Amino acid sequence: MSMTLPHRSPSPAAQALAPYVALLIGMVSLAVGTSFAKSLFPIVGAQGTSALRVGLSALILVAIWRPWRFRLGRENARAVLLYGVVLGLMNLSFYMALRTIPLGLAIAIEFSGPLTLALIHSRRLIHFVWIGCAVVGLGLLLPIWSGVQSLDPVGVAFAAAAGLFWALYIVFGKRLSHMHAGQSVALGMSTAALIILPFGVASAGVALLTPAVLVVGLAVAVASSALPYSLEMIALRHIPKRTFGVLLSAEPAIGAVAGLILLSEQLSGLQWLAIGAIVIASVGAILTTREAVAETPPLAA
Repeated sequence: MSMTLPHRSPSPAAQALAPYVALLIGMVSLAVGTSFAKSLFPIVGAQGTSALRVGLSALILVAIWRPWRFRLGRENARAVLLYGVVLGLMNLSFYMALRTIPLGLAIAIEFSGPLTLALIHSRRLIHFVWIGCAVVGLGLLLPIWSGVQSLDPVGVAFAAAAGLFWALYIVFGKRLSHMHAGQSVALGMSTAALIILPFGVASAGVALLTPAVLVVGLAVAVASSALPYSLEMIALRHIPKRTFGVLLSAEPAIGAVAGLILLSEQLSGLQWLAIGAIVIASVGAILTTREAVAETPPLAA
């Protein structure tokens, strides 16, 4: 006589916690994947690495979502084009920044884009407190300090450009909210790949097709794009947007820890203070800005 074990459904506490765990895993996966991506820089350069990540991510997304199943009008095609172009430029700029500045600091500087977007309609006094925090944090990272705390100005410029493209990515992404999510992200990533590939080919050439490079590139694409973006979609269904944005503000700190553990990127006390100021500014901006105005940024590049 066989015994049937009773089926145990997850407890309410576990169900409530699951989306937060998914978001945390997504942020850690993104930081780890980006850290591994830097291991490809000596072989194919930042441009080649960016091309591999975005190109392979596009192939994965197209295979999953098969965007040709959905109609695409002229207006939507134009919106997807803008979205894809800024997505490509955001990724390329961010990886170019990683050549010379640590991961956590690059993410912190990049955060200035969505943070500015969230505060662009600032009217309350408290908003200027968060602006001040962000300015202090960014000021501590500017390449005006001497010694070991100085950052490469070119790297800072690329990270700032990535922040600008991140803000535009949010703006143009909202214009696609009426489209099927899978179609828009697959077509957008494919457009981004077409933007980046010429830079990658010019930089690395046939080295991009080396089997070992392709294997690492695929791992980077999954860890820093396919997995975190999928987990983000799961989290967004169950976490309030404001709370989601607050939690996402921890990304610079997670990136800094990943850089420290995986890349041995040592930060000075002043640089950790700068990251803290930017995280506080981001959290404060989200908590004190009206839902209708505040933008919830997606996972970073």
